[in-house]
Amino acid sequence: MVSAANRSVSFGKYTLLERLAVGGMAEVFLAVQAGVEGFEKRLAIKRIRPHLSKEEAFVRMFLHEAKLATQLQHPNIVQIFDLGRIGDSFFIAMEYIPGRDMSRVIPKAEKLGMGFPVEYALSIGGSVLDALAFAHTKTDPFGQPLNIVHRDITPENIMVGWNGNVIILDFGIAKAASQTDHTKAGEIKGKLSYMSPEQAMGKTLDARSDIFALGIVLYEWITGYRLFTGENEMAILKNIIDGKIYPPSYFREDVPSGVEDILMKALQKDREKRYQSARDMQLDILQFLSVAEFSPSNAHLANFMRQLFADEIAQEQRALAVRAQSAARPTPPPPPPAEAAAVGEAVGLAKTPVSGRVAARAPALIVVEEEGEEGAQRSVSLPLSDAEYERLTQASERSGATPEDIVRDLLRTALKYL
Repeated sequence: MVSAANRSVSFGKYTLLERLAVGGMAEVFLAVQAGVEGFEKRLAIKRIRPHLSKEEAFVRMFLHEAKLATQLQHPNIVQIFDLGRIGDSFFIAMEYIPGRDMSRVIPKAEKLGMGFPVEYALSIGGSVLDALAFAHTKTDPFGQPLNIVHRDITPENIMVGWNGNVIILDFGIAKAASQTDHTKAGEIKGKLSYMSPEQAMGKTLDARSDIFALGIVLYEWITGYRLFTGENEMAILKNIIDGKIYPPSYFREDVPSGVEDILMKALQKDREKRYQSARDMQLDILQFLSVAEFSPSNAHLANFMRQLFADEIAQEQRALAVRAQSAARPTPPPPPPAEAAAVGEAVGLAKTPVSGRVAARAPALIVVEEEGEEGAQRSVSLPLSDAEYERLTQASERSGATPEDIVRDLLRTALKYL
């Protein structure tokens, strides 16, 4: 979440509503951008983690992701709207996808006793392959291949929207031939269990590495078994490089032979024997679905997702309704200078950092909370007189901001001049 109090926070021209995810390099927020006449656009803000903002290598990687992704305009690739820097925070503003990533879809289906049909797995895989084919063959304005490889095709990076659309997320560790900040020889990136043998060995990668990774993902969705496991990282890597891959029918007898052929070809450890392009694999999947008893459309997938996550969708709708009501309230004029001066005097009284929350009644204490590195909380107590607290409360009612937000903004302004 944005803060311990779950309050929205201004971030340049955007308002951060809640934190959706935290990764090793960045954190992602649900945000809105307001416009004239009540216009409001929902999007996702991905910004570099605070403790990494001064690490040059991480910043370069983050900026590379954004610049690369802006060139990939495809219906199955998340769209990038903006790249910027606010203070020490680099960020990208991207398309917000209402839905769930596949790392949550499969477990949810299993929990509810709803099997995940092979046809759905193949349909989603076909959409991913369409996006990969586009990225793999992308050229610069002069027609030179960019040789883009995603390098991180995992269930977490495959999103299915409530509308049934499939989106690939995070080209953050993708690599183009024009990239100047090259990965060091032998350096491994990506999630271990979804690596190709050549990636596990630190070799130069091409499009066929993404094909192998998607083969792993589809194998797990269809059989229900993790393909590459081990007691530690070295054991997993050894399994990827040397371990035997059993046909899907070994775990699930009803896997159609055509599906088994597709998966085993995608999972050839010798990349010369693998599908040589994402388009080739996609065509085989489409051919299978064209003669199957059931060939799902986006509408079918959307209906499946809405049934699967009915409880969570209802919860999100309630949250949106609350936000809409809050946004619909008229914005009062800013407090007159007298109130601002009173609050400024109160800020000057801050002495000792403490932990805690404001009691429901306690008029003599206000607490400002902020998130530090790794989610740590920072709190400052501000002793106020009854009169000061009353004036602060009145200013809050007129502005629509909480007392904490008013004090926080004033404190930040004061600290700039200390």
